[in-house]
Amino acid sequence: IKPFAEPGRPPDWFSQKHCASQYSELLETTETPKRKRGEKGEVVETVEDVIVRKLTAERVEELKKIIKETQEKYRQLKRDAELIQAGHMDNRLEELCNEIMM
Repeated sequence: IKPFAEPGRPPDWFSQKHCASQYSELLETTETPKRKRGEKGEVVETVEDVIVRKLTAERVEELKKIIKETQEKYRQLKRDAELIQAGHMDNRLEELCNEIMM
């Protein structure tokens, strides 16, 4: 999992001890689902299921935000490229080149 981690994570982020403490914290902060009386064989939602659903929803929202930001950046770059090709940004070309170099 290390290659897929977000930048800036501490080196011990993936240690067994840290993972166990994070999981323990998740279990403590997640509400235990109420058990329903029903027929035998009926699937009862567990705490783990609640955690998975919650974390999945959070990650989906994160990914939607990242996609939206990436799309906006793409649109801006496309507009800039069109303005450069049209010759409307000739006076800012040196400034843009310096920004790209940084």
